[in-house]
Amino acid sequence: MFREDMPCVRWEILMHERCSGVWICKDFGRATTGADPAELGRAVLAAYLAGRSTRGETFRVVVRAGNDDEAVITPGQLAAPGWRADPAICQSLPAYLRDALSRRGPDGRPKP
Repeated sequence: MFREDMPCVRWEILMHERCSGVWICKDFGRATTGADPAELGRAVLAAYLAGRSTRGETFRVVVRAGNDDEAVITPGQLAAPGWRADPAICQSLPAYLRDALSRRGPDGRPKP
């Protein structure tokens, strides 16, 4: 499959603002990949959360594929036993997210 044939997947990292009750965009990005959009969203959220202290804030990732399918990924979806970000999917992430995962591990937990 040629890169031009792969769909563009867009994501938004959102934080819930408790006082106003709205979701605020904290970051966004896109990747041209044949990866499952939901798995890409899990990797994005794991990397984003691995790179910072959440201080009790609530985050989620909304992923939109080229065909307008949408997936919402929450931190609870990262807690599944044995879930780990696929290394091939991690390669389609921006460098700052890849670096955050490399310091913490593909499941978002600190490395031993």
